[in-house]
Order: sequence, then structure tokens, then C-alpha cells
Amino acid sequence: MLPLLQAYKPLKEVSTFGIGGPARLFTVVSSVEEMQEALRYSFREKIPFFILGKGSNCLFDDKGFDGLVIQNKISHLEMEGNQVDVGSGYSFSMLGLKTAKNHLGGLEFASGIPATVGGSIYMNAGANGKETADHLEEVLFANEEGEIVSYLKKDLIFTYRHSSFQNMKGAILSAKFSLTPSPTARDKQFTIIEYRKKTQPYQDPSAGCVFRNPEGATAGALIEKSGLKGFSVGGAQVSTMHANFIVNKENASARDVLHLAQEVERLVKDATGVKLEMEIRCIPYQSS
Repeated sequence: MLPLLQAYKPLKEVSTFGIGGPARLFTVVSSVEEMQEALRYSFREKIPFFILGKGSNCLFDDKGFDGLVIQNKISHLEMEGNQVDVGSGYSFSMLGLKTAKNHLGGLEFASGIPATVGGSIYMNAGANGKETADHLEEVLFANEEGEIVSYLKKDLIFTYRHSSFQNMKGAILSAKFSLTPSPTARDKQFTIIEYRKKTQPYQDPSAGCVFRNPEGATAGALIEKSGLKGFSVGGAQVSTMHANFIVNKENASARDVLHLAQEVERLVKDATGVKLEMEIRCIPYQSS
């Protein structure tokens, strides 16, 4: 059964940036079957779709999205031994917490990352020298026609902040991870979350890290070295706490954020010779 469709949902309400105009159509799915129906509807009606998790790592256009936004809340979790089967709409941060509490190591770095499991797989999210794909075993995926396909990790390509799914049309449904017994996992998870609280601007609306880390350096250090902490355009500002975050200080628009990001890229290139690359996904009003 097709989940309820809502017209002209303000996307700023479901974005961690607090930015974005209305979606032509919006729906929330809580099961594999509902996701299949939403994808089939989009395919049948020839309406572009966008899969939304927690609304982090993305910047919606000020005009919104001229299509169907599907918010994924498929959130089952089963743990047996060191094997984890989890829905793609489950909180990645909570997964890091739950597995660490069960003395399983491998996903401690997920703690504090404001994403779903599906979004973390899609972007191959990482921190502290670890990546989502490190302990991934299998992914269940629905293509744009709602047909389900199972992929083993060996069938997929994962690199820095990239996965095969970025070149596929459809939605990640669930994943299986194989973790390792670790009596110190909980302590490691506590250390990571405390460090993030001290160094990242959790109190301000943002989309997470804006730029990819170039080889041999970190984007935050390069931006700070260029004297850009606190630099702003309109309502968007380079965080004074962590320079690789752009925060929404005063009702920033997507245009403000993009203009600021472009200025940061230009000024860092002038100051250091390094060209930064955007990590945040910019979602246009009309998808190609």
C-alpha cells in the first residue's frame, strides 16, 4: 500500500541545516514494502525521487524539490553473536552505541554521526580512520521499479566517501555487518563521542563536514590556516569551533551556503594551493 503523500512539505523541517523549500510530494516509509510502493509510484508517474534519511549531509534548493521525497524510517535491528542485521533508516549513531554496549567493535566511530545506516553506506561515511564499509557484509537494495536485489560487499565498490550506490537509482533497504568481540568497545565509543562534543558545533544547524579531506591533510585545518573561521555570507557562517562546518546562524538560504562554500574554496586555494572538494550533496530543484 502506498504511504500517505503530503504536498509541498517544507524541506527545511527535515534538514539538519534547516534550509530548503517545499517538496512537490513527500512521504514517510517504515517498511520494505512501503519503500517498494513509493518507488513504483515514482517510476509509474515518471516523478523524480530523492531518498532522505536524517537530512544531514545534504543541502536542499531554496525552491525545494520538484519531485517525491521519500523519508526512510525502516528501522529494524537484530543482533546475533557478532552479526548485525539493521534497517537502512536506523540511526547510525544509535547503531554505534548499541553495538558498543554489546561489546562489539568496528562501529564505535558511528557514535555522533547524524545519519541513517542507509545514508552512511551510500556515502561510505567514516571517522577516526574507520569507514562504514570496513565491516559491511551485505546490502539489500530496491531499484527504481521496486525490485529487490541483494549485493555482497565484494560486488560493490567503496572508496573515500563514495559507494557504488551513488551510481544506482533506487534505495538501500537494509544491511548486514560482521563485527568483532571487543571488551573495550564501550570505552572507545565514549571517548569518540566526548571528543566530538568538544570539537564540533552540535548546537548549530549544519549538514556536517562540508569538504572532503584532501590527501595528506584535513579540510578543517586548511580552512583554519587560511583565517576563515567565522567568515560569513548572509546567514551562513564558517563555524568558529570547527572550520569544516558551515552553520546556519541567521536564517541562511541555500544560496548563502553555496556562495560561502565557493568563497572558502577560492580563498583556501589562494592561501595554500590546495583545491577543496565539496562533500555535502547539493540537491537541485529539478533533478536530471
